[in-house]
Amino acid sequence: MQATESTVLEPLARVASEAGATSLGEQLLAIGAWMADDMAATEAQLRHVEGLHHDPESAKAAAQHLIDSGGKRMRPMIVLLAARLGGETDPRAVRDLAVVSELIHAATLLHDDVIDEGDERRGQPAARRIYSNSASVLGGDHLLIEALLLVERSGDAQLRHSLLTTISEIITAEALQLEWRGRFVPDRELYLRVIRGKTAVLFRWCFQAGAKLAGLTPEQVADLGAAGMALGEAFQLVDDILDLDGDPAATGKALFTDLREGKLTWPLIITAEQQPEFTAQVQACIGGDALDSQAAVVQTLRGCGALEATKALAEQRVEEALALLRKLPESKAQQALVVLARRVVERKG
Repeated sequence: MQATESTVLEPLARVASEAGATSLGEQLLAIGAWMADDMAATEAQLRHVEGLHHDPESAKAAAQHLIDSGGKRMRPMIVLLAARLGGETDPRAVRDLAVVSELIHAATLLHDDVIDEGDERRGQPAARRIYSNSASVLGGDHLLIEALLLVERSGDAQLRHSLLTTISEIITAEALQLEWRGRFVPDRELYLRVIRGKTAVLFRWCFQAGAKLAGLTPEQVADLGAAGMALGEAFQLVDDILDLDGDPAATGKALFTDLREGKLTWPLIITAEQQPEFTAQVQACIGGDALDSQAAVVQTLRGCGALEATKALAEQRVEEALALLRKLPESKAQQALVVLARRVVERKG
């Protein structure tokens, strides 16, 4: 098995084995070999995006820096697996859409690090620290253009429209988060609007794009889109936990980053609902680096069981996704997607 696909499938197999599903873990390792060519080709295409290799400039270098830093590649994996749920597909078209999913994700990260003044990404200096804020913004723009060009190459107007809609939803959610940045208002609906737009809609697109190429029925495509939304919400809920209680070596960023930036997260909302005075405690941490204040916030939310409640909600969303995935005919790809969904709540980074 090549290194590119082992970074995803071997952890999935380990999760399945730890859960007692040894046979499923073994099947996933077999799927790793089965997908080796697609994963290697997708990674090679990602690392040699055509538009980033013409007339080298800092903006393109910033984009390439982030792509070359690696990542979980979960979104491309979803596209590749969803595309294997049906009949024969055009391998190049599938790889193009897998690459598109990661380019969109990378573009949002480049832009987010500028908006949030982030210093570290994936355990390395953020691109903006090396190449400047301006270069990072333009680098993200380059990636968005490359993604749209790849979708255009598919010749599918519906896929192009759905991607444009997805990008629009991501931008709207980012603007909404920016509007409330620095003001801790424990509002569940506001939080859900933000994470659905920033995270879940791209998961939805990955499932639906692969499913459409696979020739699945409109009902199946819709079900997979709903599974993607549920899984995307779960992914962000786990990120909320990791920001407060994760291992920086695994997450690739410092603890309390979201807390310092004044971002609304589910554990904070849960705690503020139980203890109204907690809002002032959180507000005091925004924009600061006082470790004692941050530790006090974590101690308070631990006492309220907020981390456990957040993980329980993430598990509930994963179960919703699993119920939809299990409506599909059983196959290697379907089994892999099931364990990929389980992996979301077990990940440490």
